[in-house]
Amino acid sequence: MDIKTAPLHAAAGDAPTASGVGVATASGVRVATASNASEKTLLVLEAVLSHDRFTDVVSASGLAKATVHRILATLIESGFVTASEADGYLPGPKILALAGRALQRIDISAIAQPFVDALVDRVHCTVHVGVVNGDEIVYLIRSDSDKPYQMPSRVGLSIPMHSSGIGKVVLAGYTDGALEQFVARAGLPYRTAHTITSLEGLRSEIHMVRQSGYALDREENVPGVGCVAAPIRDHTGAVKYGLSVSTLLLEHTPEQIEAMSRDAIETADEISHALGWRP
Repeated sequence: MDIKTAPLHAAAGDAPTASGVGVATASGVRVATASNASEKTLLVLEAVLSHDRFTDVVSASGLAKATVHRILATLIESGFVTASEADGYLPGPKILALAGRALQRIDISAIAQPFVDALVDRVHCTVHVGVVNGDEIVYLIRSDSDKPYQMPSRVGLSIPMHSSGIGKVVLAGYTDGALEQFVARAGLPYRTAHTITSLEGLRSEIHMVRQSGYALDREENVPGVGCVAAPIRDHTGAVKYGLSVSTLLLEHTPEQIEAMSRDAIETADEISHALGWRP
C-alpha cells in the first residue's frame, strides 16, 4: 500500500471560519482552544470511519478543507488513519487495536440493564435479555416487575431457539440455508402443545418475524406463558442477542402481548445503539 498524507490542495478560501468556535484575540482572529481542537479531531476521525474520500470526510465533518487536511495529516502520522491512492482513507492500525481491546471489555449485561429496568417500569412485565450459545439461547438478564409472581426462568438458563421469542429473532437473521442446517443439527423438540415442530412451520414463522421485526412466543416454550421479543444487534449489525417481554396469559391476552412489540423494539434498538450499532 502506498501511504500518503492528506491532500495538499485546500483552497485559500477554505480557511477555518469564525463560527463561534475558539477564543477571539485583540486583533479579532479566532484561535481554537484545546477542547475545540479535540472536538474537531474527533469529528474528522468519526467521518473517516464512514468515508474514504477526502471530499466526503470534509462534508461529513462539517469543517473547512484546510482544517480537515491538517487533522488528517496528524491522524495518518500517528497511525490512527492510513491512506492510499487506491483505497482512500481507512482506519489505521492504532485505532483497530483500540477497537479490539474495547470489544473484549464489552459487558452487555451492564450496558443493557438500565434500558431493561426502564422497560420493566413501563410495561410491568418480566424482561429477559438472552445471547446465542451454539444452537440455544442463554438468559443473561431477568428483570422482574412488581407483580406477585415470577417467570419460571433464571439467568444462565438455556432454552431452545425454535420455541422462544428471543431464539426466533436470532433465527430471522439466518439465511434459509442456515435455518435448514440449524434444524438438521438441533431438531425441533416438542415443548408444549403449541411448539412448532416442522421445518415448514418454522420457515413460515421466521418469515413473519422478518416482516414484522419482532417475534411472539404463544405458549410454545412454557404452558401459560407468552412473550414478544425484539433483536439486539452488535456493532456489526449481527443479531447475537435478543430482548423479550414475558407475561402470564391469565393476565394479558395475545393481542395485548403483541401490542408491547413497540416498547420491546424501542428498547432493543437503544441497547443495540449502546453496543455501537448504527442503522
